[in-house]
Amino acid sequence: MAQLIPSLPNDIATECLRRLPFQHFPAATLACEDWKLEIESPEFFQGRKVAGYSQPTIVMALARVGEETGGSSQKNVRRPTYRLAFCDLKTGTWGELQPIPEFSKGLPMFCRLAVAGLNLVVIGGWDPETCRVSNAVFIYSFVSATWRRGADMPGAKRSLFGCASDINGNKVYVAGGHDEEKNALTSVLGYDVAKDDWIKLPDMARERDECNAVFHSGKIHVIGGYSTEAQGVFDASSEAFDLGEWRWVQMQENFLGTNMSARTCVADVTGRFCICQGSEVMVAYEDADWRRVAELPVDMGGVPACVMMGRNKLLVIGSGKSDDPHMFYELDLESCTWTKLEAPKQHSGHVQSICFLEI
Repeated sequence: MAQLIPSLPNDIATECLRRLPFQHFPAATLACEDWKLEIESPEFFQGRKVAGYSQPTIVMALARVGEETGGSSQKNVRRPTYRLAFCDLKTGTWGELQPIPEFSKGLPMFCRLAVAGLNLVVIGGWDPETCRVSNAVFIYSFVSATWRRGADMPGAKRSLFGCASDINGNKVYVAGGHDEEKNALTSVLGYDVAKDDWIKLPDMARERDECNAVFHSGKIHVIGGYSTEAQGVFDASSEAFDLGEWRWVQMQENFLGTNMSARTCVADVTGRFCICQGSEVMVAYEDADWRRVAELPVDMGGVPACVMMGRNKLLVIGSGKSDDPHMFYELDLESCTWTKLEAPKQHSGHVQSICFLEI
């Protein structure tokens, strides 16, 4: 390889590139072909992480504050307009990603976000203007700051499905949801982002509309949801699919402990589950009972979103009332202490979906 920076050894030049904020990667990859090859290599980001230069970042489908739209199919209904926002947790920098070209006026409502390596995957949702269900897939590269269209989700157009990515960030899985006739689904799909290819997994044992999906220890855990007949009466059960054995291996009838939405249920790399239940944060391991670890902050009533940030940090987003600005609180699961993450007013809207990555 030629010298990355003239008159500098390549190890020092690589060290300089590793220190770049990710917002400058697109310009750096365009400036020099050798820089592009270096930055796009897996070793570059592994070295960046080991050296402590990676940027822990949250990405959200976030409602614009004070901006609502009325779709053509329901002219009297005012709906929030969503866009993709991010926060670099290391520097406290907030910003927006460029819009999806096909949805320049707002993200699809109820779309799901997932992380695949250094890519953000946006799946499904409702067209913000027509409310038509979409099976479209879009992939955003944090290296090039560009969008590309992925292969559509196969099968029935589904809404309100669970979504999770594997620990290596190679594949994204969707489970359950409902079709256009409001029939709850048992089907599960896997998407290989690099190959742009979908596969069908064996069906779940139960229909699960509005379920949640989390990944850990080589298993896809599909939690909660409800059947077609139940229509909004949530199930407390969960089932797990072992990718190595390629079969459903576990059904827990009362995993949640009570019939409730599982939308705030998340898991860390150790297999610890966390969920917001009423005014409390609860944790449990796969085969253990839930236990309380903290009370939610007093000014936070409803909690629309949670995300694990590494091993011991839980980010909770919510508000006192539905119309109040949304707040961001980080819970240290070791010390059980809260830290408020200050957000600008323009980033205090409703969070529809959220994910975490280290860039």
